[in-house]
Amino acid sequence: MARRGTEAADPVLAEGYAECERLTRRHGTTYYWGARLLPPGQRVDVYAVYALCRLADDIVDEPETVRVPVPPDPDPGVRLRRFEELFTSALAQGGSSDPVMAAVADSLRRRGTDPECFDRFFRAMELDLTRETWASWEELRDGYMEGSAAVIGEMMLPVLEPTTPAAKAPARSLGLAFQLTNFLRDVGEDLDRGRVYLPQDDLARHGADPHQRAVTPAWRAMMAEQIARNRELYADASRGVAMLPPRGARCVATALRMYSLILDRIEAADYDVFTARRRVPRRTKVAILTDVLARGPLHRLPGPVGA
Repeated sequence: MARRGTEAADPVLAEGYAECERLTRRHGTTYYWGARLLPPGQRVDVYAVYALCRLADDIVDEPETVRVPVPPDPDPGVRLRRFEELFTSALAQGGSSDPVMAAVADSLRRRGTDPECFDRFFRAMELDLTRETWASWEELRDGYMEGSAAVIGEMMLPVLEPTTPAAKAPARSLGLAFQLTNFLRDVGEDLDRGRVYLPQDDLARHGADPHQRAVTPAWRAMMAEQIARNRELYADASRGVAMLPPRGARCVATALRMYSLILDRIEAADYDVFTARRRVPRRTKVAILTDVLARGPLHRLPGPVGA
């Protein structure tokens, strides 16, 4: 479904979509690279979903960077509720005086995204205000990542226009995979915010303590286990690439391959996620993009761990 021609005639929408693209290009480079392979009408909708999620996250932790009109308040819970109210109002009315919210509402309404997704998403964002740790992988996955990661995969499905309903499960796995990679890469940053998104039972079993900010044998063993779990999620997500139209398949394959390589970078750094953020170099991203275009989206996708 292409975006409406009213965007070109509506300066508020045009400004909002441009800001969504800017946010994605600045903060979500992997999403941005993948989205460039989509037709313009789908590309802007990827940017809109990313912008919504990014702004909700920043309104809690970095409110000074958010440009939407949410009144300042020292309580992050109040800021998040006001942001949700602004979003809910824009979605119900089909527009907003704020350009970004106007674009997000326009995109989600056109795509027919299930409103239940947004409730799960905002409830997960609220948990960041009250939870600092998670007892187990199951609790983290089902109690938090269901609304902060798996649901993002569901939000992207109407944009990517899969050829079968079976694409939902791999899309959810990809959302989980991306966020688990973030958790493993950003241990140091999350500690600075008082949060640990690593299962406490896994840490205890290995005798690993992230608060030490040191790479020890216990830390290496624990991280290796988390990376293996992460790669299983990527392998499951890879099944969904073949369930998408050609351009959507290239988009997802590119993003999946780029993001999963962060795990390789963590391993190459001897699991040191404390002293620097492990990134995939631009030249590697260019090589992946070229390979997907030349050989197709199914080439070199992650497969089952140990296969």
